[in-house]
Amino acid sequence: PSVAHGFLVTRHSQTIEEPSCPFGTRPMFYGYSLLYVQGNQRAHGQDLGSAGSCLRKFSTMPFLFCNINNVCNFASRNDYSYWLSTPEPMPMSMAPLTGESIKPFISRCAVCEAPSMVIAVHSQTVQIPPCPEGWNSLWIGYSFVMHTSAGAEGSGQALASPGSCLEEFR
Repeated sequence: PSVAHGFLVTRHSQTIEEPSCPFGTRPMFYGYSLLYVQGNQRAHGQDLGSAGSCLRKFSTMPFLFCNINNVCNFASRNDYSYWLSTPEPMPMSMAPLTGESIKPFISRCAVCEAPSMVIAVHSQTVQIPPCPEGWNSLWIGYSFVMHTSAGAEGSGQALASPGSCLEEFR
């Protein structure tokens, strides 16, 4: 059963393995780590600490554009999707990847239910910061605040979000 008024937190493995939920939380679902989409030269970033960054189904173009006549198209306006990666090296040929062959390069994630809010604490040094008094550490990672994309677009993470703390540095 669900924790009464539980809070959702998303953990990204940055590997092809589904991550475990932190101690004291329970899994809700698993998926693929979506970072960011860009459509019609407009950006929309996902908070990596929220459930919206963990899509149950992988698709290189996880959205459609529909006009006022209810005609929908996908990948028609110079659209992009950005996903957290795995350590899998790119093929030497650098040939485009399609279909299932891209999955080994896409991070997996877990959406977990926690009994209380989850926050990220950053030291702004190479030292691991202590948790506030009365709080427990769920994982240790590296600060991730922003990224850029095509053109002048980009997005970022709220530093209080657990999505701003990634366990692997890339």
